[in-house]
Amino acid sequence: MIAGLSFRARDLWTDARGVAATEFAIVSPFMLLLYIGGVELGNGLAMNVKVSATAHSVADMVSQNTQVTASQMTGILAASTAIMAPYAVKSGSTSLMTITVSGVSTDSKGNATVQWSTSTKSGAARTVGQQMTLSQFTATDPKNPNNANISLILSEVSYDYTPNLGYTIAGTVQLTDSYYLFPRCSTNSPANSSFPYYDVKYPATTTCTCVQHLQQKTC
Repeated sequence: MIAGLSFRARDLWTDARGVAATEFAIVSPFMLLLYIGGVELGNGLAMNVKVSATAHSVADMVSQNTQVTASQMTGILAASTAIMAPYAVKSGSTSLMTITVSGVSTDSKGNATVQWSTSTKSGAARTVGQQMTLSQFTATDPKNPNNANISLILSEVSYDYTPNLGYTIAGTVQLTDSYYLFPRCSTNSPANSSFPYYDVKYPATTTCTCVQHLQQKTC
C-alpha cells in the first residue's frame, strides 16, 4: 500500500498534463490588465490630442478678427466642442469640457494683463485686469524681448476624462492644454491708437473679420 502511494506521488510529480492550463490561469489576469490598460491609455492619449486641437482652433478662429460679438464668440465656443467627437462632451447634464478664451495685452514695459475673458463654464473666465506672465518666446521681435505693446489670444481647454474600466484606480483625470496666438490683422498700433494695441475687441457691437478689415476695408 505504501509502495502504491509512493508510486502515485512520483507519477503526480512527473505528470505534465494540465500545465498549459495552469500557466494560462496564472498569466491571464496580468494579460487582461495589460490589455485594458493599453485601451484606456490609448483613449486618454487620443482625447489629449483633441484637447490640444480644440485649444489651437479656438485661438485661431478668434485671432482671424479685429472685433468679435458676443453671439459670434458663443458660436465659436459651441462649434469647437465638435472637435472632441466621437468622445462625449457631456455626462448627462454635466459638461465634461471647459473652454476659456481671453485677450491678453502688454503695456510699454511688457506688463501683461487680461483685457477680456469668456468661458463655457460659469465662473471659469479669467478676471479682467489679472496680471499674466508671458514667455520671452512670444516676443514678435528680438529687439522686443519684454513683449512690450503686443496682444495675444489665450485659449485654454480642460476635459474631465473618466476611464471606462479604471475609474476605481485612477478616478477622473483632467486633460488640459492652452494656446497663445497673435491676432492676425489688428492694426491699432501705438502710433494710431490707445492701449491695448494690436488686439481683438470683445464684446463688440459688430463683427469685423480680417477680410473685411484688410481687403474690403469695411470696418
